[in-house]
Amino acid sequence: MVDSYERAREKKIAANKERMRALGVDVLAASVRKSRASPRPKVSKSAAVTSASEAPRRTSGRARKAVQSYSDEDMFKDVDKAIVSTAGRARVAYEPPPPPSEALRKSALALPERRGAVPRHPTKGHLVFKDRPDFKPNLTPTQVIAAGSWGGCYFHPRGGKPGIRGPCNIDPSEFPNEWFEGLDKSWYASRKYNIPTNMYGVKAGQTQTYWEESGWIDSRDPRGWFHWYCRFYQGRRLNDGEDDRQISRWKGVCGEKGRWKTNLINKIINANASWDDSRISPVVRQTLLHWACEVRESEVLALAKKR
Repeated sequence: MVDSYERAREKKIAANKERMRALGVDVLAASVRKSRASPRPKVSKSAAVTSASEAPRRTSGRARKAVQSYSDEDMFKDVDKAIVSTAGRARVAYEPPPPPSEALRKSALALPERRGAVPRHPTKGHLVFKDRPDFKPNLTPTQVIAAGSWGGCYFHPRGGKPGIRGPCNIDPSEFPNEWFEGLDKSWYASRKYNIPTNMYGVKAGQTQTYWEESGWIDSRDPRGWFHWYCRFYQGRRLNDGEDDRQISRWKGVCGEKGRWKTNLINKIINANASWDDSRISPVVRQTLLHWACEVRESEVLALAKKR
């Protein structure tokens, strides 16, 4: 009885082995046994700590209330996000073709400058203020106004949206008549902000209320930076630190390492476009115009050569 049972059992085992071999299960089982027999790599305590420190951490889902800032840094946030790093990129030759239409090439530098007593650097092209050699705008007040800026409402006391302080104490008659020569009053002293007046046909800049609430406005120049610039250009100097503040703001926007200017130059190079192609970032171009700055071809070529 026992012998017959054992013979039947051995026959069944043999049949199962044959079935497993046919299905390839025996090969898979052998590989599993081999992997289990291999020694596990040792993990040092320092590596374990590093791994743990890199694990995701729980963060609160509550939105934190933003802290009011009175720094120009707020103005640069969107620009910083837009600046694209060129690290690791393959170098591509900057050889821009001309724009398809001459109408796309725009330059305030081509307008009458009416510099008065302020000289221009013979090779670098910027204006020269002998008592402030670190301040290097390349557009005169006349060029900024004639090009089309601030929707034409800058020199109107109530122009554009009202500020929290009421009408601005600004009067175009304070400045030389030649600055506004040949221009209709709606071009610079309009009650309404008109986008088509702007050189690049776009709206750029913040409202009077925003400027005032951000702490950028000195009561002596209620319209802001360009108001200060017009008076500085005419020879006024403020020795209480206000000139330093306004020049520092200008450097942050369009100085040698100014973020707005650097942003625009990078976009021009990335698009392999000409320096004066108005299709490339018209809002940034309009913003730079408000700060008496226009990107020059030599600046674009210099940065392209470094990349």
